[in-house]
Amino acid sequence: MIVVMREQASQAEVASVVELLKSKGLGVHVSEGAEKTIVGVIGPKERVRELPLEALSGVEKVVPVSNPFKLASRAFHPQDTLVQVGDVVVGGAEPVVIAGPCSVESADQIIEAARAVKQSGAHMLRGGAFKPRTSPYSFQGLGEEGLRYLAMAREATGLPVVSEIMDAEQLPMMERYVDVLQIGARNMQNYTLLKAVGRSRKAVLLKRGLSATMEEWLMAAEYVLAGGNPNVILCERGIRTFETYTRNTLDLNAVPVIQHLSHLPVIVDPSHGVGHWRYVTAMARAGIAAGAAGVMVEVHPNPQEAVSDGEQSLTVENFDRMVREIRRIWAALSEETALVMGR
Repeated sequence: MIVVMREQASQAEVASVVELLKSKGLGVHVSEGAEKTIVGVIGPKERVRELPLEALSGVEKVVPVSNPFKLASRAFHPQDTLVQVGDVVVGGAEPVVIAGPCSVESADQIIEAARAVKQSGAHMLRGGAFKPRTSPYSFQGLGEEGLRYLAMAREATGLPVVSEIMDAEQLPMMERYVDVLQIGARNMQNYTLLKAVGRSRKAVLLKRGLSATMEEWLMAAEYVLAGGNPNVILCERGIRTFETYTRNTLDLNAVPVIQHLSHLPVIVDPSHGVGHWRYVTAMARAGIAAGAAGVMVEVHPNPQEAVSDGEQSLTVENFDRMVREIRRIWAALSEETALVMGR
């Protein structure tokens, strides 16, 4: 359920609604829009229906929300959410580019990569310090040493850092080093971890699970939002299908569908979506054309020497070309939107 307040509702009127709901043991989340305030109600529908909400001063109407992801729903939060990471705004006026190697291999490697992607226009640096691998014998990451190298790269370039958290117990350590906590595809339904990052003040980049439906993905985001963390970025990274010529199938349907259902910004990860570097730029372009708020791609100074995912990593030269191309697409779409709005 959501309680829509009247346009001129006072803070005292909003507070009285919140106080009543909390007194009945219901969860409450307040969203203040440009024109109206909306109070999201979490709890049994029967208990909410018993309350005389529409009789309270300042209340315009009470609206049932049919989907199970209340806080992630656009019905609760009609305006697009903008996620601020340092000086970077995800969901804002330009496409956000997150780039870097799959794994942090050394201080020199990650700093070289950070300087290169920044020069080509990246807004944030990605790099794995902890690597969830299918095989226990594959490279598992450098752990906290890798996080220290990421922090050094941030110091050298000013780029905010995105890195994957594997376990709720790692949260205090991760918060010391990174700016965005990434929840990987394999952990999308790790509910203990989702609850933990929901208590964090760091932004969360939530990747879609390999076989997750869009509703399951949004329900995972709901865990983070319900924990009190509103700074969630969704990332479509490809789902598992019968196709074998690509690593996964980048589901670009998700971009407009999620934008219709949710206020959260959605970006695409074509590196994992296709798994072969020669297709990454084309799918990055397609993601931006579909309306994504940005892209996250793997870039390595020497992909042939990468300890993981070298086959899907762009060279610095190819990354530079990709950034220029997606910016042109974004500019063209923005110009078309401006023309339509001006008519």
